[in-house]
Amino acid sequence: MNLLEQIKNNKIPKHIAIIMDGNGRWAKKQGMARIFGHRNALTAVREAVIGASEIGTEAVTLYAFSTENWNRPKLEVDALMTLLTKSLKKEVPDFQKNGVKVNAIGRLTDLPKKALETLKEVIDVTKTNTKITLTFSLSYGSREEITSCIKKIATKVKEGVLDINAINDNVVHQNLYTHNLPDVDLMIRTSGEQRLSNYLLWQMAYAELYFTDVLWPDFRREDLYKAIYTYQNRERRFGKTSEQLDGEHEQTT
Repeated sequence: MNLLEQIKNNKIPKHIAIIMDGNGRWAKKQGMARIFGHRNALTAVREAVIGASEIGTEAVTLYAFSTENWNRPKLEVDALMTLLTKSLKKEVPDFQKNGVKVNAIGRLTDLPKKALETLKEVIDVTKTNTKITLTFSLSYGSREEITSCIKKIATKVKEGVLDINAINDNVVHQNLYTHNLPDVDLMIRTSGEQRLSNYLLWQMAYAELYFTDVLWPDFRREDLYKAIYTYQNRERRFGKTSEQLDGEHEQTT
């Protein structure tokens, strides 16, 4: 029995976040410049999105470019922005064919004009697709997102639109970049690194974390299935005890 056949249909993660790590190391192993690693990562993106879509995941969010990544060498940053623009245009037919709705979060106005225009066009063209939502995190940092959220809420309180006593988890959620997405159930990070790197900190409060040594350009559908299988075999307690969960399960069966 292969991994796909072992995945339980009733425990599919609604939202998978992926930190696509290892492009530079993959290129170095091939004796190539870092940008070649990014170029060869597109197959992994397709495999992850289509694989997630086929098993019923609602959303996949990719850490494509962080706020800190602007500090990388200008040549690499420029090449990444050009690659982003070309890749988005190239993938539109497949997005339409596979029902992929494209979304983006982060300080999008930081992006070069051409990249931002292309991103907006692709988001508009795919907005009626309903199979799966693919979110690109671009010029994204979770601390910046939370800071922005606090400012929005503080402004509403100051203007009398929101009572301070009405602030709760839902109010915070509605003021985050990800207000149109469910919280993250499963976070996958490739390349063997084991940290969150300022990514979706609020949204991953109860996420299961999965780390793999596979470099992102080598990531394939089977690797996704392995992560989901591992996720399904963990006990998600959300602060409760195992005994409480067993009791709840008995009441629903």
